[in-house]
This record gives sequence, structure tokens and C-alpha cells, in this order.
Amino acid sequence: MDERLKQYEDKMGKSLSNLEAEFASIRAGRANPHILDKLTVDYYGTASSIQQVANVTVPEARIIQIQPWEASLIKTIEKAIMCSDIGINPSNDGKCIRLVFPELTEERRKELVKDVKKKGENAKVAVRNIRRDANEALKKLGKTNDVSEDEVKQLEESVQKMTDKFVKEIDKAVDAKSKEILTV
Repeated sequence: MDERLKQYEDKMGKSLSNLEAEFASIRAGRANPHILDKLTVDYYGTASSIQQVANVTVPEARIIQIQPWEASLIKTIEKAIMCSDIGINPSNDGKCIRLVFPELTEERRKELVKDVKKKGENAKVAVRNIRRDANEALKKLGKTNDVSEDEVKQLEESVQKMTDKFVKEIDKAVDAKSKEILTV
């Protein structure tokens, strides 16, 4: 791998990582503690993630249990969950909060798959934009006479191969998530 292309490969890798992180927050009928990753609660004036102020466990396939380390946080965590876009009402027994995930309907599953595919397309667009930036930088490099035309062509081919590799990875991630969502 040419050093000049390393930064573009890193950017494409970040696009893929970002997509996988987004997929982790999509619920697929099973309880996944990652759907709480983006939620924060006010803890003594500091915005803290729920995982930092409570013990988050999955006692059963469709239940997430949140046990705050301080009882005073129960109401705050409950309010944060209700105000979020998770779409689940928390139940609170005074000591802990439970999120019970209902079975997804066929219609909702199809909706989620569409959303997954849309996120996948956005990630591909990001990768292609990175390819465009790389190719523009290589053309400028070729005009400075430091690099031969043949070398620029080889570098552009490398960028294309790298782009194809990441697009294939994105497709794999989209397929895997879609399959997970459609599995009842």
C-alpha cells in the first residue's frame, strides 16, 4: 500500500465502522444494549451515557435491564429513554428499569430493512466521495511532474480496488443486518 493512499483507506475504513455502529443501534426484535449507546443522562451536571451510570444487562432475549448505581437516577434514565426514538416504554420497579422488546411485525421488519439499505447506500456514497477526492489529489500530483503518468494510473487503479473492497464490505454488512432483521 502506497503511503499516499493510506489516508484514503483510513477514511473508507471509518465510513464502514460508522455504518456498523449505526447498525448496532437498530433493534432487530432481540434486546441489544447498544441501542442505549446514544442516550445520555444528566449526572451531577455532566452528560453521561447510561452505561457509565448503571449496570446494563440482557437477562432474556427480549429484555434489557438497567440497574442504576444510584437510586436517584432511575427517574432521569426513565425520562431519557421515553424522550428518545427507541420506541419502547420503560417499566420501573423502584430498583431497576426494564425494557421489554415486542416481536417485530412483518411490516416493521421490512421498514427496518429499507432503512438498513438506505444507510448502506449512504456509506457507499461516502466511500465513492473519498475515491473522488483521492483521484483529484492524484491528478494534482501528476501535474507537479514529481510523478509519472503511469504511476498516477497505477495509484488510481489502487484507489479503485480499495473502493471496490470497501463497497463489497458494506454490501456484506447490509446483507447480514437485513438477514438478522428478517429472521423471526
